Amino acid sequence: MKNITKNYLIKIIIGLFLFTPVKAQFDINARTAILQDYLSGEILYEKDADLPIFPASMTKIMTSIIAFDLLKNGDLSLEDKFIVSENAWRLSEAGYSSMFIMVGDEISVENLLRGIIVASGNDACIALAEGIAGTEEEFAIMMTVKAKEIGMENTNFSNSSGINAADNLSTVRDILIMSNYLIKNYPDYYEYFKEKKFTWDRTGGDPITQGNRNPLLYKNMGVDGIKTGFLAYEKYSLASSMKKKDRRVTAVASGFETKKKRSKQSAKLLTYGITNFDLIQIVSKDKEIDELDVWLGKKDKVKVYIKENVYKTIPKARKRYLKVVINYNGPIEAPIIKDDVVGKLKISYKDEVIDEYDLLAYENIKKVNILSRLVRSINYLIWGDV
Repeated sequence: MKNITKNYLIKIIIGLFLFTPVKAQFDINARTAILQDYLSGEILYEKDADLPIFPASMTKIMTSIIAFDLLKNGDLSLEDKFIVSENAWRLSEAGYSSMFIMVGDEISVENLLRGIIVASGNDACIALAEGIAGTEEEFAIMMTVKAKEIGMENTNFSNSSGINAADNLSTVRDILIMSNYLIKNYPDYYEYFKEKKFTWDRTGGDPITQGNRNPLLYKNMGVDGIKTGFLAYEKYSLASSMKKKDRRVTAVASGFETKKKRSKQSAKLLTYGITNFDLIQIVSKDKEIDELDVWLGKKDKVKVYIKENVYKTIPKARKRYLKVVINYNGPIEAPIIKDDVVGKLKISYKDEVIDEYDLLAYENIKKVNILSRLVRSINYLIWGDV
């Protein structure tokens, strides 16, 4: 057997650009920020991304995720109704972002979710939290457990709304993880986050309509979420996501001095990701990539594939050679079982491997009978013909 290297997709890849984070040439006016290409997972920009922050109303992303989990599992329905407590009603007062609910109101889960996501209602957060967990404190424990489960290593939630609390802490990197989890796992419910207004037919008064607080939804730039935040100490923050054709970039930033800077700088950050980088799909998941040589099998070739989509984000500013090769020890001796690891797909720049993936057998290949194996072995010894 011998190690064989096969060039793969070279015609497509050569002449493109290798991804290397470029920080010195670009900056935004925020205390902490991060930008990611959604499909490739490449971080395109970061600025003190692990600095602790008060996530403010970006906390409500996790409040929504807890409800979405229960909806998905069938433990909750959009039509279920929760009764508003005095504790929740108290946050309907002036000075708080509110849905303007009243004590004793019976409000559907769907309306509470829209009140949280669109109107950023702190009162709706408590009503939902109490309806699900009994108390907001218990609900906050659920939020923190979920955060750890999805990889938010530097986050602790102590309430459902994000209002002032010394131990309600996170980072923009963790908020990015949470945002991506939402988009990936709940695409249908994510539609709520792009609604520009919500009308609540409140008790004891005329219906009240409130606009979405995300300023980028009104800029016609492809933004479809996610959530603003503000606290006097933290200043202004925003988790945002923009989709252009098949590309999505997601950003989180905090510490903007004004609303205007939050809007302008966040738009700048997202636009930077879309306009300065290309996304290249190298492999489609579960689809045949190539055929590798087989020894002593009922077929001379075995098809191979990878179980995941492979994307690379490529800066437009730096031309380099990006090389994709298949490495395997071959020919591969039969029998081969489907999903056996039979080689590696390696992505490299010059002599440095930047990523590699297991190549899996796409099919079963049985071994030939004893007589056929003997003939082939003799041929190999005489002629070197495998």
